[in-house]
Amino acid sequence: MPNTQQSSEPITLVISEIVEPHRIQEYEAWTAGINRAAQQWEGFLGVEIIRPRDHDYPEYVIIVKFDAYPHFRNWVASPTYRKWMEKSRDLVSRRSLQQLPSSLELWFTLPKSMQRKMPQPAYHKKVILGVLAVYPLILIANALLGPFLKVFHPLIDLLISVTFVSALLTYPVMPWLTKLLNFWLYPSSTKSHLK
Repeated sequence: MPNTQQSSEPITLVISEIVEPHRIQEYEAWTAGINRAAQQWEGFLGVEIIRPRDHDYPEYVIIVKFDAYPHFRNWVASPTYRKWMEKSRDLVSRRSLQQLPSSLELWFTLPKSMQRKMPQPAYHKKVILGVLAVYPLILIANALLGPFLKVFHPLIDLLISVTFVSALLTYPVMPWLTKLLNFWLYPSSTKSHLK
């Protein structure tokens, strides 16, 4: 039974799947279907799909996010989820699932199977990406929240601003920004994918 803190935190499911090469089109259709089904579920926040970089090794990584563990548990225990998973049985040769709390390490931490093929971005790139994400959010927080926070103590003001920035940073800003700058963060992988 999860503790109260785990229950109230966002939860992320990272699924790594090796797809049968001759069934990729069917798998893509299946992915679209299960994602539509998940969107109807309470607490669903979104899904990111990392498609294979190497067509000889068709590994998909799917990152599914829910706002709280009970909502996530309801989804994976549902007949709808079981039905969709049963449909994928012949499409996937290997599947691994990793359940993670939503946290900052997800910005730069990929499943182990992908880490073997894709090195982490250089430290200076992580710093630059962090600045590109955080600086505009701080400006937005000051513009939107500033007028309302003048009545609070400066430390409370700062806490509210940091909460606002962190919430947007974790989702959707950082996932979107890392996807947009993928070519710069992982240049060698991008080049090998284009060959």
